[in-house]
Amino acid sequence: MGLGVCVIMIAVGAILTFATDWEVDGVDLDLVGLILMAVGIIGTAVYTSILRRRRMVVPPVAPTVTDDDRRDLL
Repeated sequence: MGLGVCVIMIAVGAILTFATDWEVDGVDLDLVGLILMAVGIIGTAVYTSILRRRRMVVPPVAPTVTDDDRRDLL
């Protein structure tokens, strides 16, 4: 699940919870909205955690130059 999907789930959940007054038989839309927001927030946290690990950059190690290497170049 990508970051965009997580944000969309949070938005749809907030709309269902706070901006609608629909009533559907057998379905509590407020609860569905809360569940969508919770899943979106958890997905965002997991995605950013994985993204942070994936983008960790290890600085390259500079090669050590010795006197023998310098003589070979001349």
